[in-house]
Amino acid sequence: MLKVQEIREIIKLIDQSSIDEFSYEANGTKVSMKKQQEQVVTEAVQPQQAVQAQPKPQTQEPAQSKEVEQEPAVEEAPKADTPSSDYDAEIKSPMVGTFYVSPSPDQDAYVKLGDDVKEDSVVCIVEAMKLFNEIEAEVSGEVVEILVKDGELVEYGQPLFRVKSK
Repeated sequence: MLKVQEIREIIKLIDQSSIDEFSYEANGTKVSMKKQQEQVVTEAVQPQQAVQAQPKPQTQEPAQSKEVEQEPAVEEAPKADTPSSDYDAEIKSPMVGTFYVSPSPDQDAYVKLGDDVKEDSVVCIVEAMKLFNEIEAEVSGEVVEILVKDGELVEYGQPLFRVKSK
């Protein structure tokens, strides 16, 4: 069973993201979360009992407007740089979580601009629910653009790197 603190952490991540629904199931326990009318509804179901918790309403509009303001800024940068628009593939996030460029703050980044990667090269870590997931390139080539900053929250399918094949 998930601890209360872990559930709170998940609620925060869901609240900060643009996803509307989240489900997790392990060891016969299922947790489902849906955003509804400016609040996050959490439902945890064990094999023989049901628990439903509703945290106090939180306004979503400021968080969404911040995301809207940030996204165009990120997308405008590649359009301004002519070399960065020259890429063949994007490495995308396979999950929602926090993006990290290195295994720990005191170590070097897995990849830097201009580095060559292979399909099995680890390019970053995405932390989800206190689990650190190594993300592999799945393409071969040169990293021509890093689209996310260290410590930023990323969405499922969000482009993280752009790679030019050689």
